Amino acid sequence: MSHKERSRGRRLAKVIGLVGLVAFAATGCSGDEVLRFGWPEGITEQAQDMRNLWTGAVIASLVVGVFVWGLMLWPVAFHRKKKGDDTLPRQTQYNHVLEAIYTGLPVIIVVVLFVFTASTENKVLAKTANPDTVVNVVGFQWNWDFSYEQNKGDKPRLQDGSLIHTVGSTREIPLLVVPTQRVVEYRLSSNDVIHSFYVPEMHFKRDVFPYPDKNNQDFSFQNKIDKPGSFVGRCAELCGSYHAYMNFEVRALTPDLFDQYLQLRTQTNPQTNQPYTAAEALSKMACGDLCKPYAVTTSPFNPDRTARTASG
Repeated sequence: MSHKERSRGRRLAKVIGLVGLVAFAATGCSGDEVLRFGWPEGITEQAQDMRNLWTGAVIASLVVGVFVWGLMLWPVAFHRKKKGDDTLPRQTQYNHVLEAIYTGLPVIIVVVLFVFTASTENKVLAKTANPDTVVNVVGFQWNWDFSYEQNKGDKPRLQDGSLIHTVGSTREIPLLVVPTQRVVEYRLSSNDVIHSFYVPEMHFKRDVFPYPDKNNQDFSFQNKIDKPGSFVGRCAELCGSYHAYMNFEVRALTPDLFDQYLQLRTQTNPQTNQPYTAAEALSKMACGDLCKPYAVTTSPFNPDRTARTASG
């Protein structure tokens, strides 16, 4: 075997070894985890559409990347200058076919990505005229206020005719209780500065503006949550000193449990002579972990600086 053949064999062995190492490292992940490429598992129909777009874009990028890397490494590996060979390589700067390919191919890639992106965006932002549940989401420094505008066409109200509210505080994380398998519309607004409504498992984020009817962004969106559970929500727009602690929790209940929850929220607690709070209503319901009265995904933050100790 010649020296040249042995050199190529060693290079091929290195490539095969690298591919094997990557394959071995990936065996700890399920197929679904690999195709998510780091994204969290989605909980809405819209999240699945966005995950599919993300997966397709990443795979397309990897294919293009491997192709480009191959074009770069091929001359490095097989067309290096040899000792004693002073001839110039063949020049191809006026190859019109090659120029057409590397000009036209990127245009095709961009057009395809644009079409799939626009199609997915239309699906995610699509809204039905009659959502099952409408929730008002109000951000303020540095917490959230949730109220229910309607549910299945009805307008759930307290005895005095006011809306059902769940307001967060420094002592309690607010719970946004919503039904699964129903279309929920979220209407966003802010009492002060710009905030952002973000639930990682929804694969969706939307800014929360003061005076939502006076800016050029649609201040509402809809989705349908697939399964019951508790999911952390965050403010994703820098909004002041305690922005990092402006969290909330989405508590998704089955439709029958959600209707029961709303019904309790309209009633008066005989022990306090006040309407049931979110925690009290959930405590009164028998549905296991789904009905824990307080947030399980995040904790409240104490803004009192004297209550904390220095770290160093």
